[in-house]
Amino acid sequence: FAWWQALYTQRMTNSPRPALLQHFGVSLAERAMLDAVARLAGQPLWQLIHANELGIDLGALSPELARRQPADFLPAEPLATATLRHTVGLADPLREADLTEENRLSDGLPQALETCIRHYSLREFKLKLSGNFDADLERLRAIAEVITECAPADFRFSLDGNENFAQPEEMTAFGERVYADATLSAFFEHLAFIEQPIKRTVALADSAGDVRAAWPRSVPILIDESDGALEDFPRALERGYAGVSHKNCKGLFKGLRNRCLIAARAESAPDERGWLMSGEDLANVGPIALLQDLAAQALLGNASVERNGHHYFTGLAMFPAESQKSVLEHHADLYETLPDGTPTLRADHGHLQLDSVNAAPFGLGFAPELNALPEAELHRFSA
Repeated sequence: FAWWQALYTQRMTNSPRPALLQHFGVSLAERAMLDAVARLAGQPLWQLIHANELGIDLGALSPELARRQPADFLPAEPLATATLRHTVGLADPLREADLTEENRLSDGLPQALETCIRHYSLREFKLKLSGNFDADLERLRAIAEVITECAPADFRFSLDGNENFAQPEEMTAFGERVYADATLSAFFEHLAFIEQPIKRTVALADSAGDVRAAWPRSVPILIDESDGALEDFPRALERGYAGVSHKNCKGLFKGLRNRCLIAARAESAPDERGWLMSGEDLANVGPIALLQDLAAQALLGNASVERNGHHYFTGLAMFPAESQKSVLEHHADLYETLPDGTPTLRADHGHLQLDSVNAAPFGLGFAPELNALPEAELHRFSA
């Protein structure tokens, strides 16, 4: 933890880059170190964190967490499963009838939303907004029709605002149009939370006021892109936000502090805001990033995790055969094969099984060998 603190301070102080981008580099070094420490200790990372073998000082990150330990706020054991929250992108086909010879893929995986729902038994979704309100409302009506028809009755969805609202008043106006629409009003009863609706340059400003007033109904509103540096999430809590997303590109130690801060607020005001941390994605794929991210989500207790990599890529087809083989040998609960033998994510009734991920040092149950890489890649690493 002290090593990470020093790295964070050095790399984040007076950086010319946006905090979110700069911290991505910090997170890569952080993840490599955490994996190495867990392998040397011969224990899964979650056990080291529960016993605070890493020397985590929560009070150094948030004074209100002083004298508290990570184990005070985390599940006693990491989650054994995660619900797959399926992203519906702005260009994703919704019906099989939307597919043509030009846009139809032949990779053996479902493509249209209606087919994905039936194939993976999906019940949770993430819906993207474009910022064109008329187009968004029309698109949401079409999505609502497919999900209501094909998914279980207890489906849920999150709304990704994609920073499309320049001011809270625009968000209010859009929400009022949603609830004035008979079709969408009923559909939005299944809305779980809204992610980063307001532009990050405005989202945490004093002028934005309390974000809870920006949506016509009581719904948790989270930050995502606004969570760039350690001070940003505490600032978001002052602005009325209910939580924050976690993805490993934003850093595990920072995500751990955020989870503990959410849990502490829920202790003191359990019925306020609907406190939560969501699991989000940046098209993470295996054989390393996806597994490490799922291990982090499990130890943080994030039961619903966006995994757009599971349908935006043909499994692990882009990786060497040796890497594919290792994933199948060590993570057969998380991966299955397509007819041609390509490993692809296994969704069991809309859930991902995480036993092998939780048993590994940091998600990854095998150690990739650099000598298995092509010579050109070895040269890049040595350089």
